[in-house]
Amino acid sequence: MKHNPKTVVVGLGNPILGNDGVGWKIAEEVQKRLPPDAPVDVSFLSLGGICLMERLIGYDAAILIDAIKSDEASGSIISMRLEDMPNYSTFHTNSAHDASLQNALEMGKSMGAKLPSRVMVVGVTTEKSFEFSETLTPTVQAAVPLAAQIALDLLKALK
Repeated sequence: MKHNPKTVVVGLGNPILGNDGVGWKIAEEVQKRLPPDAPVDVSFLSLGGICLMERLIGYDAAILIDAIKSDEASGSIISMRLEDMPNYSTFHTNSAHDASLQNALEMGKSMGAKLPSRVMVVGVTTEKSFEFSETLTPTVQAAVPLAAQIALDLLKALK
């Protein structure tokens, strides 16, 4: 029997701040499309850095889904390994009051925590929004189904 890695998908953002909630919306779509017996947990967080690192403890692989800053048009989707991203690229993996996720993962590993050896990021380019809203702009909403499919394809590739 083939070993399936224990994987977590984490939707990041704040679901009441408009486009900032895109990570949650994509993770909800991934959760709907997963088979009931999939060896995958889906989580939703509004914090990054050390709090996010703590959520990843015990998993072999992780897929993080978030709004990102980019020169690309709003609604553009990126997918890459966390180690290939600058520490400041995603809104929720870095905070002025916390460590970047990359630094938090290094710290956790140095303290003996079992953390994922593979961390992928799926991001949707958005205009940063601080307006209270539970809806996404049309261009960002249009990216949700494709970004969810990209995350599902990454899950298959992580097996």
